[in-house]
Amino acid sequence: MLQLRRRIHRIAPTIPTASMADIAFLLIIFFLVTTVFTTDQTVVDLPTSVNREDVYRNSALITITVDRVIKVTDGEHSEAVQTIEQLDRFIADVLRRNPDRPFIVKADRAVPYQLVEFALERLRLSRARTVYFLTEGRPPRRPS
Repeated sequence: MLQLRRRIHRIAPTIPTASMADIAFLLIIFFLVTTVFTTDQTVVDLPTSVNREDVYRNSALITITVDRVIKVTDGEHSEAVQTIEQLDRFIADVLRRNPDRPFIVKADRAVPYQLVEFALERLRLSRARTVYFLTEGRPPRRPS
């Protein structure tokens, strides 16, 4: 009796990769949409100003409240500073990551100027290149 051998065709196991790019793209979009950047929500009664200049969105923010609390944020981390060293460390960390990053000083109009001057002096000693004051805009006065 003649035995015939059956030919067995083995198909190599594969993982379909045609949709991998689609999945990666959807994951990137998901993380871009769901990422939350913290912004300073401290309520401050801002001083008014006639001059107005737009500031960069990625600026580091130093907020001084009427209670004389100094809060700092760089968009990722936010904290209330208690000591000069903490403020200096925050400024140094921001400038180490990006030496050209601007700072915004957001101070309540009732805050004594000495406290604002203190923050400005710390920025000057750290060699911050660009500093803005956050103010409320008001229309210029018309001559009577």
